[in-house]
Amino acid sequence: MAVMTETSVVRAPHELETGFEEHRRELLAHCYRMLASPFEAEDAVQETFIRAWRGWRGFEGRASLRSWLYRIATNVCLDLLSGRERRARPMDLGPSGEPIEANLSTLPEVTWIEPTPDPAEAAVERETVRLAFVAALQHLPPRQRAVLILCEVLRWKASEVAELLDTSVASVNSALQRARATLDSIGPAPELDEPDRELLERYVTAFEAYDIDALTSLIHEDAIQSMPPFSLWLTSREDIFTWWLGPGIGCRGSRVIPTVAANGSPAFGQYKPSESGSGFDPWALQVLEIEDGKIVELTFFLDTDRLFPLFGLPSRLDS
Repeated sequence: MAVMTETSVVRAPHELETGFEEHRRELLAHCYRMLASPFEAEDAVQETFIRAWRGWRGFEGRASLRSWLYRIATNVCLDLLSGRERRARPMDLGPSGEPIEANLSTLPEVTWIEPTPDPAEAAVERETVRLAFVAALQHLPPRQRAVLILCEVLRWKASEVAELLDTSVASVNSALQRARATLDSIGPAPELDEPDRELLERYVTAFEAYDIDALTSLIHEDAIQSMPPFSLWLTSREDIFTWWLGPGIGCRGSRVIPTVAANGSPAFGQYKPSESGSGFDPWALQVLEIEDGKIVELTFFLDTDRLFPLFGLPSRLDS
């Protein structure tokens, strides 16, 4: 029986399947950076494997299996992105609004960036799925986006990227230069240290108690908050608290439980008191950004039907 290596011809179906699975996780991360949705990324990887199954006889070991799969996955993503609007965050679409219920609206024509569970690898990889980084990628044309991810994140050579995209090295270098200029404002994500973990514990306690005084010491005065799929976003601690004590008062009495990090940032499942009078119903996946010992951004992703299973959160909490 043939033994599969990165450069050998894959002959047996089970060997091919094993090879695919060895690369599934990194292909998911690659497709997520391209598509900004963990659900679309999963579909893209499945389509990648289908195309690979159909075309493996033409593979013939001319490149590594990994490179071949990345070629297919990148082209799958480019096909999906063709002719469609970029995914966005509320902050990408216009100025912040006043914290009043009249400003709480949805934009049916907008497709929102969705969070993904944190990869378990080194911090350098987690930085490349930060919400801010993924949002910035969406400003790039699809092929330019692919060039930057392949060169800057995966550290491919320009010649390798040129071969994958069927273009010239000069074209790759030009696209990379333009992409870098767009992303210059994106900095590295700080690693959580012990004081930050203590801050998060204090945040959970204060939020569950709805203790605004305690929350004031934890949230930066210039913090921002967004709540996809609503387009409204807020730009100060004062406006955030005005919202929490006004239209968002239904969050009082919530329970907040930690889950795996989202896009390299701390994440929590928030459950509001059930209108039935018993237990707590899912309300939001909270994703927090911390800088210099303060919470500087709070994103409340409200699509709990899809996101809570993805992050391993229960469908509801008992009393």
